[in-house]
This record gives sequence, structure tokens and C-alpha cells, in this order.
Amino acid sequence: MTSEPLGARRRREQLRDFLRACRARLTPDDVGMAAVGRRRTPGLRREEVAVLAGVGVSWYTWLEQGRDINVSSEVLDAISGALRLTEPERVHLYLLAGLNPPPQVGGRRGDAVTPELRRLLDAWMPRPAILRDRYWNLLAINEATRVLFGYDDTDRNCLTSFFTNARYRGMHVQWASVAPAVVAAFRADAAHSPDDPEFGRVVDGLSAVSPEFAELWARHEVGAPAQAVKAVRHPDAGDLFFDVTTLTVTDHPGWYLELYNPLPGTEGRLSPARLAFPA
Repeated sequence: MTSEPLGARRRREQLRDFLRACRARLTPDDVGMAAVGRRRTPGLRREEVAVLAGVGVSWYTWLEQGRDINVSSEVLDAISGALRLTEPERVHLYLLAGLNPPPQVGGRRGDAVTPELRRLLDAWMPRPAILRDRYWNLLAINEATRVLFGYDDTDRNCLTSFFTNARYRGMHVQWASVAPAVVAAFRADAAHSPDDPEFGRVVDGLSAVSPEFAELWARHEVGAPAQAVKAVRHPDAGDLFFDVTTLTVTDHPGWYLELYNPLPGTEGRLSPARLAFPA
């Protein structure tokens, strides 16, 4: 019989201590339960957590003791609710239980873009910068993105604009060769949330207006996201080449910041004297 890996044993020990700490910080009043009997230790009892989560007392006891038992995402979510866990705590519980946490709730369309993020986009001028969500919806852009990429106030989604914005397509030097990789990258993102209807709405809406997209989507190609080079041809600045780096906004799950940095030899073409940047 092989011994248990040290990492797995330590993870279950941390799970035990984490659940005990979360249980100890709550009282019956906190969760709308009547306090019954004399309590020798602070916090909820194990059986109270089990009742709140809708699981068996013995099963929850085994989980809190760090035993090697099977858990499901539904049960972990129920325990998260019973213990009033925050979103980072819920993710931590999943990881300690040996499961990959599902996509976090947040970064949805309609969430307010913070002033700090808007200032960051503006500070990146005269280089383009885009803030988007997991569905590739445009949350905010700076003026360089408008001037250099041809975006305007009608653009709502990066993928939709890639196929339907005529000005953008006309400026994109390698549009035809890049299009399959763009669609494959979106499919890879959508695959992380197969039950999320918003991805389907983006695909259905774009398929209805773009036969090119519909044909590429039907190929079922999947591509891994990677750092890329973007090439555009601007009527005043000429050919421009950018390194594209995508960063995750850690305090807004599902938000991504795309920063475009000009390759050597391109920087001088981004001067306000050459381009019509607003004052």
C-alpha cells in the first residue's frame, strides 16, 4: 500500500483548520438559527452547518476532519453559503478540497468601471488600451484605441467589431490570416463556461450578421491565448506594429486589460502632431 502524498495530506489539514475557523466566527443569530443548549466553544456546531448546507452530519464531520472523501461543486457551494464565505474564501475552499473553482461571479456587463482603471487606460496614451470582460465585451477604451483601431461608440464587443466594423477591418493588415485564430481563441474562452448563455448570445448574434464568422465557428478550432503582434495601417501614421499583452484585473474577476506597446521604430508615429488625438 502506497503512502499518501505529503501535499494531499497537508491540503486536507488546511481544509480542516479553514472550516473550523469559518465555523467558529459565526453564531446561530448570524444565520437565523435559535441557540440551543450550553456552548463550550464559540461559533456554530458541526450539525448546524450540516443543516444549513443540507448535507449529512457525518459527511460534514468527515470533511472537517480532513478525511479522504469525494466532494462535489454543489456541496461545496452549499457549505460556502452556510458559512457565509466571501468569493475568495469560496475559491480557497474549492482548492483545499481538490477541485478547480468554477468561474467567479463578477466582471459582468453593467458593472461600473472604476476611476482607477479609467485613469490607467488614459495613462497608457498615446498607445491603445482596452478593458474587456470574459465575453469580449468592451468595457472601456482610451482615445488611442479609437484613433488607431477605428473603434467608435457603436462598438460593444471585440469579436463582433473584428467582423463587422468596416473601418477596423480596413486598417487591419493581416485580417484574413488572423481571423481563424481570433475565433479559435474565443471558443477556448467560451469552453471554460459551457453553461453560460452570454457566450451563446455573442455567437448567435454575430453568426446572424457575419457568414464569415459562422463559417469559422463551424470549424470548431480551439486556440490557446498567447502574446501576439497586432499590425494596423493608419491613413496618417502608416504601418503600425504592436506587442499585445493581456493582463487579468485581479479585483474584478472576468475583466482583462489589453495593452498595446509599439514595436521599435513605431513609437515616433504615435505623436499627437501626426494623429488626431483629442486635446
